[in-house]
Amino acid sequence: MSAEPLSILVLAVLFVVGTTRSVNMGALAFAAAFGVGTLAAGLDADGIFAGFPGDLFVVLVGVTYFFAIARANGTTDWLVHAGIRLVRGRIALIPWVMFTVTGVLTAIGAVSPAAVAIVAPLAMGFAARYGVKPLLMGALVVHGAQAGGFSPISIYGSTVNGILEREGLPGSPVALFLASLLANLAIAALLFVALGGLRLRGRDLGDAGAPDEAAGGTGGAGGTGRAGTLTGTQATPDADLLRLTPARIATLAGLVALVVAVLVLDLDAGLTAITLAVLLAVVWPQDSRTAVAHITWPTVLLICGMLTYVSVLQEMGTIDWAGEHVGSVAIPLLAALLFCYIGAVVSAFASSVGIIGALIPLAVPFLEQGEIGVVGMVAALSVSATVVDVSPFSTNGALVLAAAEDTDRERFFRQLMLYGGAVTVLAPAVLWLALVVPGL
Repeated sequence: MSAEPLSILVLAVLFVVGTTRSVNMGALAFAAAFGVGTLAAGLDADGIFAGFPGDLFVVLVGVTYFFAIARANGTTDWLVHAGIRLVRGRIALIPWVMFTVTGVLTAIGAVSPAAVAIVAPLAMGFAARYGVKPLLMGALVVHGAQAGGFSPISIYGSTVNGILEREGLPGSPVALFLASLLANLAIAALLFVALGGLRLRGRDLGDAGAPDEAAGGTGGAGGTGRAGTLTGTQATPDADLLRLTPARIATLAGLVALVVAVLVLDLDAGLTAITLAVLLAVVWPQDSRTAVAHITWPTVLLICGMLTYVSVLQEMGTIDWAGEHVGSVAIPLLAALLFCYIGAVVSAFASSVGIIGALIPLAVPFLEQGEIGVVGMVAALSVSATVVDVSPFSTNGALVLAAAEDTDRERFFRQLMLYGGAVTVLAPAVLWLALVVPGL
């Protein structure tokens, strides 16, 4: 067996062992990166470490550290109740508010993980307190980010349209944007119905009730936990919860600074978040004593390990190997479907914009044959490679997993993995049928 299919087989083994033996998949992936990288790819330690996602490591640590402090000083509780008041206590509207906010942020130019990093901790805090299923809330945040992700001025949209222009291929920025918007909106609506979103109608702050077990709540007996029964002082927040203390004002200012730094000044979200967290910790050390312990280290290990292994696959040419073999398929429509699936599967473990930037050029010779509509194919490939970002191995999915509060993280990880797997299996085929087969 050559190195490329062997590396894919090892990836499959990682999933089997990680899910059946309850071993952290990130640790397994580091071991696989060492074994495959050294024995099959001829990489030394420096070559393997070159694929370590240092930027994502800092984002995960920085954002979770900042919001751990925000949770400790009560800022997240204050924001949750502010959101409830904004929609007049109608809990069913909050997931859609989060969907819209992340969509607007990415549509105006925010990198998708940056938008999710800002919104997810607030959204998941709300889900924990008011009994909304964490999968519902987290998925709507991610799908919202991708809904706006292909506007003509967005990162994804600019990347794809620039590649098409450089390669001399026809494109339609509006069609690309609408394809992503409608696909993610449809998925979000189906998920909202499937996960009981309609049952949230008519519930408000005063009668939210206790979250059911499926929602992931872990409040103790008598409803005293954060996700417990919303009665008494939980249903009617006390004065201390609504009071803006100096620490909360500073944390809110830090959140605004994080948004401005990432979206306006184009600064790194992780470095900015960890800097703001350190400033808060220095001024109010009593709120930050336990914050470092609340950084989701198992999630950091999981994501960094998997992405390091995927980087080894890219370095040894496995991704290019798969693309070349697909392009040689004699049936154009089948080749188009396989390209969509490669984009979806690989993007579930790696940078979506990186995969888009790699796969579209690989597909150029195939598109130049003129047997497949360029606009429909590019839209199907682009959306397939981004709609799967709900996977816990992608940056967005990892941020949602890291931001989950008061829930069984292992169980939530499995839910995200199963849902991400379902999207990876179904979405490319549906997009292919809707966009490629008609010859758009």
